[in-house]
Amino acid sequence: MFNSVVAANRAAFAAFGVNPSEEDGVVADPTERIEADEDLPEWHVELSEDHPDRLGVGDRVEFTKTISDDDVRKFAAASGDTNPLHLDDEFASETRFKSRIAHGGLVGGLISSALARLPGLTIYLSQDLEFHNPVHIGDAVTAEVEIVEDLGNDQFRLTTRVTDAGDVVIDGEAVVLIDDLPEADD
Repeated sequence: MFNSVVAANRAAFAAFGVNPSEEDGVVADPTERIEADEDLPEWHVELSEDHPDRLGVGDRVEFTKTISDDDVRKFAAASGDTNPLHLDDEFASETRFKSRIAHGGLVGGLISSALARLPGLTIYLSQDLEFHNPVHIGDAVTAEVEIVEDLGNDQFRLTTRVTDAGDVVIDGEAVVLIDDLPEADD
C-alpha cells in the first residue's frame, strides 16, 4: 500500500509539473531516474580516457556503487534467484556469512557498469569471474577494469575486479569489442 501511495503522490507532482527532489526529502526510485548514457549522483565514476580513438593498454575505468536491499530484491525478481541467503535475514544469520549477501551476478554486473563508461559502444565478448568474498547489503563496492591488451579489430582484453573496502570480492578477465557510436540524426 505504501508504494501505491508514493506512486500516486509522484503522479500528482508530475501532473502539476513539480519534480520532487532529495531536498524535499523525497528520492525517486533509481529506475525512475535513470536515463541512457547518464550517471546517478550516488554513483562514482573515474575514467582515464574519454576518446575511443585513444584507448589503449593501461586505460581504466572505476565504477562505485552501494549495494542496497532494493538492488538485491529487484535482482532476485528480475533473475528469479530467490535463494534465502539473499532475501531472508533469519536464514542468512545461521550461515557462514552471518547476514544476507548480494547475489554474485548482481555484484559481477558492476563490471558491465564500468565497461559501459568506456568511450564508444562497448560489446561484451567474454567474461571470466572468480568469486573471493561476499558483499553484504549496504557495502560500497568498486568495479575496476583495465585494458591489458589490444587484440586488434577494436577488440581489447581487460582485467576486471570488484573490491569492497580494498578487499577483492571478484577477480576476472573480459574481452570486449568497442564499436563507434552511431551518428545522431540532427
